[in-house]
Amino acid sequence: MFIYIKYMVSQRCKMVVKQELQNIGLHYVNVDLGTVQILENIADSQKEQLGKNLQKYGLELLGDNRKIIIEKIKSVIIEMIHYSDEIPKVNYSDYISDKLGYDYTYLANAFSEVKGITIQQFIIINKIERVKELLLYDEFNLTEISFKLHYSSVAHLSNQFKKITGLTPSYFRKLKKKRFINLEDL
Repeated sequence: MFIYIKYMVSQRCKMVVKQELQNIGLHYVNVDLGTVQILENIADSQKEQLGKNLQKYGLELLGDNRKIIIEKIKSVIIEMIHYSDEIPKVNYSDYISDKLGYDYTYLANAFSEVKGITIQQFIIINKIERVKELLLYDEFNLTEISFKLHYSSVAHLSNQFKKITGLTPSYFRKLKKKRFINLEDL
C-alpha cells in the first residue's frame, strides 16, 4: 500500500517520516519522492495520527489525487535539478513522464491548473535557484554552470537569470560576496 506525504526531498525529511512511521507501528518498504510504501494496510486512526505527527514538522499527509500528482511532479523536478549530479539530457517532459508513468500532457494540464504556472516555468525557477547556489559556492564559473545545467549558452542562462531575479549573474555574485565580507567584519 502507498501513502503520500508532502515533503522536500532531503535526508532529514526522510528520517522524520521513517521515525514517525515507526512510532505508530507501521513498517515501510520504501520512502522516496514523497511516496511511502508500507507493508500493511493503514487504519484510519493510524493515518490520522501520522498526519498530526507529521504536521509538527511542517509535513503534510496527502489524500487528494491531484495534489499527490502535483507534489510528485515538484519532487521529480527538485530532485533532478538540485540533488542530481547530472541533469538528464532527454527532454524534461519525457523525463518527468517516464519517471511518474503518466502522459505529459495530463501532468502539464494538472500542474498548470493547480499551481497557476507551467511545469516549464517551475523548472526555470528551480534552475535559477540552482544557479544562485552554484554562484554562491564559487566553485564554478558561469560557463561551467551553463554547461552543467544544460543551457544552450551563457547568454541564455544570463537572460533567464536576469528575467527571474532582475540581476545579472555576475552582479548577483558580487552582491553576495560583498554581503559575506560585511558579515565577516562584524
